[in-house]
Amino acid sequence: MSSGLSRSSAERLDPAAAVEAVLHGLPADAVVVVDGRSGAGKSTFARALTASWSERTAVELVALDDLYPGWDGLSAGSGYALARILRPRARGHVTSWQQWDWERDRYDAVRTCPPGRALVLEGSGSLTPASAAIASTSVWLDAPDALRRRRALERDGETYLPHWERWAAQEDEHIRKHDPRGIATRVFDLG
Repeated sequence: MSSGLSRSSAERLDPAAAVEAVLHGLPADAVVVVDGRSGAGKSTFARALTASWSERTAVELVALDDLYPGWDGLSAGSGYALARILRPRARGHVTSWQQWDWERDRYDAVRTCPPGRALVLEGSGSLTPASAAIASTSVWLDAPDALRRRRALERDGETYLPHWERWAAQEDEHIRKHDPRGIATRVFDLG
């Protein structure tokens, strides 16, 4: 689904309008991938998207925050989502994955999703050429750096502060390697 906009330009919409723009014309079994840097509004957007979409169909929301194997795991979490969720789903299989337990520093609780259920996958690192090939539509969210940092630290407080720079470096690598903004179906500035 193309927005008709240059992929280099971000649509400035309020979050509710952005949700409706993404949902317009999506089939009931679609896969939506939502990426962006930390604090861009991915989780909030994905929850709003899931809530609105679930009025029409069953929707599974998977947050990469539940898949990253620790603070150095952006790439590994993205790969895990592709291997355990997106590729099996694309083959019509039930997907099964374990969530990361941040306190115990290991994979733990198992989740599953039946084939054909709508799926929202959100998180930094989620949009790669491989995931874009499976997704029905993909979203990149932008927001100014200062706003992103403020949001992230308000959300996660002192827990995140010592990890901000190393996480940003992993995001930089993801952006350099995969150009998620350039391959996204829709780009929104929610700042």
